[in-house]
Amino acid sequence: MTYRKTLRKICTHALMIAVSAVILLPLYVAISTSLKQPSDVFAYPHKWIPKPVCWQNYSDAFRFVPLGRFLLNSVVQSTMVTVAVMLTSALAAYAFTYIDFVGKNVIFLLVLATMMVSGEVTIIPNFLTIQRLHWVDTYWGLTVPFFAGAFGIFLLRQFFLQIPRELYDAAVVDGCGRLRYLFAIVLPLSRAALGTLGVYTYLSTWNQYFWPLIITNRTQMRTVQIGISMLRDAEGDAWNTIMAGVVVVTMPAIILFLIFQKQLIRGIVGGAVKG
Repeated sequence: MTYRKTLRKICTHALMIAVSAVILLPLYVAISTSLKQPSDVFAYPHKWIPKPVCWQNYSDAFRFVPLGRFLLNSVVQSTMVTVAVMLTSALAAYAFTYIDFVGKNVIFLLVLATMMVSGEVTIIPNFLTIQRLHWVDTYWGLTVPFFAGAFGIFLLRQFFLQIPRELYDAAVVDGCGRLRYLFAIVLPLSRAALGTLGVYTYLSTWNQYFWPLIITNRTQMRTVQIGISMLRDAEGDAWNTIMAGVVVVTMPAIILFLIFQKQLIRGIVGGAVKG
């Protein structure tokens, strides 16, 4: 029995290492390519380790397109959307969990139904609304259509349902108001869910391409995903410089995931406990 357990562990770890290698291989290729000289990018046989290391590619990426401005725009956009989604989702989830009102279940089902609507369907209505508000080429235009979402409401509601109802009853008896109970008791107990929602929202907003493309006209309002496309158009076959831009754009997302990976996993697992 011990031999079988040991063999099973070895096979499991070997499989995990193989899968991790397949997943990480494109990232390693991008990093190594970003450090190569142009003549070494398509060299045969393939050079897995760049020699000599060419850091000039990163400075070229910032020089050919305003990558720094694009990074700032993406940080502002992702931060605004993340904060707004966490706030609106917490308030809505609290209402669906603790407040009794007519049609609550029907309204909640309608909110969930919006998750089945493709994002492309809402592009034209959102664009027309932003255009009438004169928010084209502004941070408001980039962010406001995404200030609320059904996924965040659903995720936080699942966590709020796990909090004992007796806490709410005791808080009401002690004279605790609804907002005070939400911010003083419910949200601190739901940090894993908030972390999950925050990381998911930030990364999904960071990776947006189509919406920033149609809602911004000036180069100074473009985001990083569009910046990579502009860098590719400007440099053509200079894949070492293009990969340098890709690495710069990808690293903030990777760092954010590594920092909050425990909260992300805990939130996803915890949200599946109770429906």
